[in-house]
Amino acid sequence: MSKDTKRAKILLDCDPGLDDMFAIFCGLRYCDMVAMTSVAGNVGLEHTTYNALGLTALAGANVPVHRGAARPLNGSDAVDARHVHGESGLAGIELPSFSGDIASNDAVGALFDETAAGDVTVVAVGPLTNIALAIRRDPTWVRRIPRLVIMGGSTDIGNVTPYAEFNIWADPEAAAVVFDSGVAITMAGLNLTRQVTMGPSEIAALRASGTATASTAADGLDFYSDFSLANYGVKMSAMHDPCAVLEVARPDLFQRADMSVNVETTGTHTRGMTVCDQRPNAADPDTDVLIGAEQVSVVSLIVDAACAPLE
Repeated sequence: MSKDTKRAKILLDCDPGLDDMFAIFCGLRYCDMVAMTSVAGNVGLEHTTYNALGLTALAGANVPVHRGAARPLNGSDAVDARHVHGESGLAGIELPSFSGDIASNDAVGALFDETAAGDVTVVAVGPLTNIALAIRRDPTWVRRIPRLVIMGGSTDIGNVTPYAEFNIWADPEAAAVVFDSGVAITMAGLNLTRQVTMGPSEIAALRASGTATASTAADGLDFYSDFSLANYGVKMSAMHDPCAVLEVARPDLFQRADMSVNVETTGTHTRGMTVCDQRPNAADPDTDVLIGAEQVSVVSLIVDAACAPLE
């Protein structure tokens, strides 16, 4: 498919992951996705890298994938969410065979190269390790990207702990580097992404489409929403990662507020918390925080992208 120069250019830093699958399809359909960088998160790095390659191949797209960080910034063993996404990260779905391979083992180099022209928004939907490593290698890089849009954090409750969301909790030291760097951040946290849910009716719509991507997405969503049913009593799953991509493509579908945000790295009960100052006398804001979404429109865009990523 020829690239539409009017669409926003993005680099997707991801850890696929079931909701990452939908984010990838949204990036392909609604943005000009110049590259992907993989990071350990939902599952280990070998799985996330393979899934990024396989999902782009399934969609018939040609997007370079660069392998990134296998462990958190502090060198500790990576944590994962395989209990949510399955051992492979894609609920045991077997992707069709493909011949493509990674473009490089240097995600940080790719982040620098692909954003050099100053017109590529970085969308990070996994732990922020690659982004922090880039900032540590060259702190001036943050002035060369228009924005960093992240799926991570929360203005209220978490999902791994009472206060921490998984992507931030998995590498809070990296998140602290990023939030303290001066980069222009838009944050799509759990307070926003939990407003955008999909379940049985969307599974049925995907199966009715019959495309290869829609069938794979339906299987993934079925597994993903079964986890929600078992743990939360409702067969509806939040579409976390696609929200970050769609904010770039359709910012009009989201409401936002400016806040001062800091990352807790040491608290016994709050490690990984994004501390969003919402007081009337709060410190000067440094983060564009998404607080609302046009749920019906956003879900429709996600389903359409899963049915036809390259339309």
